[in-house]
Amino acid sequence: MLDSWCTLLLAVTLFSSNNVASQPAPSLQRRIAAAIHDAANATGPIDYTAFVNPFIGTDNFGDVCPGASMPFGMAKFSTDLTGYAPAGYVADPTQKIRGLSPLHDSGTGSSLGTYGNFEIMPLLCPNGFNTCTTTLLARERLRKLNTDDASPGYFSQTLDNNIKMEATATRRAGLERFTFPSNSKPFFVLDLANDLPNSFAGGTLDIDPAKGRITIGGRWGSSFGPGRFNYQAFACYDLLDGGKQKLDEYGVWTGDTFGLDAKGLGQTHLNLSLNLIGGVYQSGALFSFANKPKEVNIRVGVSFVSTDQACANADSEVGSATFEEIRERARAAWNEKLSKIEIDVGGTPPNITEMLYSSLYRASLTPNNATGETQGVFANTDTFYFDSLYCRTFFPLMSLHSPVEFAQIVESYIDGWRKNGWMPECRANNLPGWTQGGSSADNIVSHFAVNYHNEAAALGVNLDELYSALLADGDLNPPEWNTEGRQVNVYNEFGYVPFAVLDVSSTGRQTREGSRTLEYAFEDFGIRQVAQLLGKTEDEARFTNRSLFYRNVWDPSVTNDGFKGFSQKRFMNGSFAFQDPSNCSPNDKNDTRSCSLQGDNLNGFYESSSWEYSWFAPHDTAHLIQLMGGNDTFVKRLDHFFDAGYYLAGNEPSFQTPIGYHYANHPTKSVDRVREVVFQNFDITAGGLPGNDDQAAMASLLSFHLLGLYPVPSTTQFLILSPFTPKYTIHNSFLNVSTTVTTKNFDAASVRETIPRGAAAYVKSVTVNGAPTASRCHFDFYDVFRLGGDVVVEVTADRAVVDSCGGTVPESISTGGFSKAR
Repeated sequence: MLDSWCTLLLAVTLFSSNNVASQPAPSLQRRIAAAIHDAANATGPIDYTAFVNPFIGTDNFGDVCPGASMPFGMAKFSTDLTGYAPAGYVADPTQKIRGLSPLHDSGTGSSLGTYGNFEIMPLLCPNGFNTCTTTLLARERLRKLNTDDASPGYFSQTLDNNIKMEATATRRAGLERFTFPSNSKPFFVLDLANDLPNSFAGGTLDIDPAKGRITIGGRWGSSFGPGRFNYQAFACYDLLDGGKQKLDEYGVWTGDTFGLDAKGLGQTHLNLSLNLIGGVYQSGALFSFANKPKEVNIRVGVSFVSTDQACANADSEVGSATFEEIRERARAAWNEKLSKIEIDVGGTPPNITEMLYSSLYRASLTPNNATGETQGVFANTDTFYFDSLYCRTFFPLMSLHSPVEFAQIVESYIDGWRKNGWMPECRANNLPGWTQGGSSADNIVSHFAVNYHNEAAALGVNLDELYSALLADGDLNPPEWNTEGRQVNVYNEFGYVPFAVLDVSSTGRQTREGSRTLEYAFEDFGIRQVAQLLGKTEDEARFTNRSLFYRNVWDPSVTNDGFKGFSQKRFMNGSFAFQDPSNCSPNDKNDTRSCSLQGDNLNGFYESSSWEYSWFAPHDTAHLIQLMGGNDTFVKRLDHFFDAGYYLAGNEPSFQTPIGYHYANHPTKSVDRVREVVFQNFDITAGGLPGNDDQAAMASLLSFHLLGLYPVPSTTQFLILSPFTPKYTIHNSFLNVSTTVTTKNFDAASVRETIPRGAAAYVKSVTVNGAPTASRCHFDFYDVFRLGGDVVVEVTADRAVVDSCGGTVPESISTGGFSKAR
């Protein structure tokens, strides 16, 4: 163990010395490496937060927010930087700091950025109040290199003028701490109007010098949805630190990028509307502290209801607690969450420990628990409210250890149906977002139902309401399916979503016909699963049939790279509208081609290629194998998909694809491919994600790969792979069970991109509580994680002997799979 720790530490030292401008601070990685080393020999409780690197994914367009947050916290305190920075922070040291703000999302792909409201920036103004730099361009500063630091519940960064900024958080509030150079007068600019997407639509700011309090409220625009939608947000800044600090000068300011830079000393109110003619009209507060304190503490509360509630949140959640006390509360909350999965730290390669717990951390950053902070049609709702619901995410991982939070989020989805008529697809900034694949909530809530229907009532979920919400998504056409629901009228009429279709009853962007058909079909499978569970026989048959509609966009005549048959978009008359299967793939030579939500995306697929989406039938891979020409051709084609560079690790349609070999009865190839996927796409650096984390989709995928599992969504089936750790235990406190998975014959030498000859990595046998499983390729939630106990995955180096499932391959609906609800 010592040798591997020293190897990791040496690698970190070399990386830091060769990249002097790298972020975060090299001391963070040394601290993590030391914590992992010490934990391997510890006999007492383990601090799992010490293994977390919050900066993984803050480069390479990972869009991760490393700021201070609680699990599912609404408040996330982080600096906002210039350039492309959707989560506020980026590791790129050439970008400048705009300020520290309490609202962010983490891991989104929104190019506009999300939130970044209420930026505060500490200043040195040696020539007094009227000379302070208040506007964005004037106040921006570079960071002091190699000073960025963070841990769960804590964030720190130092400006190049040696002002240190720190933050710690509660669910809806937090504390900011600023340390100034000796004998300097602390000034601060607090921003009313600017946010990351530059979407201010009017607001107010008030300074109460007697209370030492600044309150802010306003309206801002969506980061991933219709620009005409606006949400409201509020903040409360308490400046006196319980009487330990004293305000000196205070006032307001306004500015723009063309010379306006006005300051009003002693003025206490701003009331500004949207600048309708266009341009950026900036505004905020400017204040200083008396007696030149070296350290300044500011208490911050946020709300989506009112400034009064923002102040109440700060008072109830922070109160008079110190920075260290709030930081310790956050650390304890994160430890409770992270300890739900405990691994053999001493036997696990250190980089795997760091990747796993950093992933588990990110998998509890979002969605944001905004319960009690509702607005619009959700104002005063009496149920849970979660925001930043960006489509598919990590819910099968939650089903293993956190059914209480899973149920709360499911209830939030159902409440979306109660209030709007359909469950939300992508909800950001408390506003409806754009639909991408269809109604992905169907697979999320159906996954909960099939795994926890026995406990649903105790968890606060009404299965009849859940099913009604599913039927609304599956059967009711919204007037506009850009933001909710699906274009189900034409989908049902034709058996696919036609290209260039005449639709006289609903509106939406007429693109992505191929991928929407594939997604709709899988969503119908989710509805089918709940219909089966509830004994809705006719609906079960109807949605079983609809789940096979993915076949209707399969064009057997298309040939590419020597392989025949690809998904294609299709006209109303049944003819196919040919698009090269490599379009919008990593191999596409046309870098101007539209592949996302643009109106001129003619490819037929969303952010993907036909090469990638043609594998997408998670519920019926057996028939997909037949469409592709049988097992041998399927395996050759799957090899080519990866080896020729069509695979995108960061794209959800490809999540299950590396384990596709299981369905062709070649599980050892899945093990090889998953090792390759992990080490080619993930690591412990700031650029250690293959693109944006996508609301913890990458985090949950990597977690499953490292644990040697993969969930088939909307089912209770898990595909079995080779764990990257010799032993782990998953605790489910609601079910009061723990499940320990032991990798018999674990060989740390196998945990690399290419498994060396002679290294044990391939699954030889699987036993659950001493009984062999019927297949070494899959087992069921009800037989394993619901009961708890001991699972032994025996691995061997002799791949030739174990390159089969030793029983049944994973289930597919066309071969009689999923025939009975558990």
